[in-house]
Amino acid sequence: MRITHYGHSCLLVETGAARVLLDPGTFSHGFEELEGLDAVVLTHAHPDHVDVERLPALLEANDGAVLRAEPETAASLRESGIEATALHAGDAFDVAGVRVAGAGGRHAVIHADVPRIGNVGVLLAAEGEPTLFHPGDSYEAVPAGVDVLAVPLNAPWAALKETVDFVRAVGASAGLVIHDGLLAAPGHAVYGNQVRSLGGLDVRESEGPTPLEF
Repeated sequence: MRITHYGHSCLLVETGAARVLLDPGTFSHGFEELEGLDAVVLTHAHPDHVDVERLPALLEANDGAVLRAEPETAASLRESGIEATALHAGDAFDVAGVRVAGAGGRHAVIHADVPRIGNVGVLLAAEGEPTLFHPGDSYEAVPAGVDVLAVPLNAPWAALKETVDFVRAVGASAGLVIHDGLLAAPGHAVYGNQVRSLGGLDVRESEGPTPLEF
């Protein structure tokens, strides 16, 4: 499995013959140049996870790609003229030999005054390859059998103690950080080191959009 981080929560996952793009949002850059995608999957509707301005051009350049999204997100996109199919928690579909499954269902609590929206974490698995889990904006879902965990490193809805407990609960053997667009370099290093030391996770990082092999 090869994973390229295009900033914040956007990942290109290449496994076997499949190329799946996750959460191309407003804080991410470079994904708009991709071609040959088989699927684009969106965990939820927040702009840092789906850039509705750049999404149509991306889909036009990848006219064979399917667009799957958390149900509320899919409905909103369809109202905007972007055809999307809902991915519910517990649902799964196959694309180019990869099984893509939804997990969870609700965004983490930001504040009691902020209504919660839908959020569907994404599991990607292929025969002979590790299983990746991208949780979107939630630590609630803890699926079994995760080999590679995309760890949301920092967010208004997260505290480090919750991040560490989530990493421990999932129990993956390797991971990479996502949701780090709000962190300056010193803070990024502090959070990352705590996830490694307290969470016990082999966190791999790259400079810019350089693929990581898992």
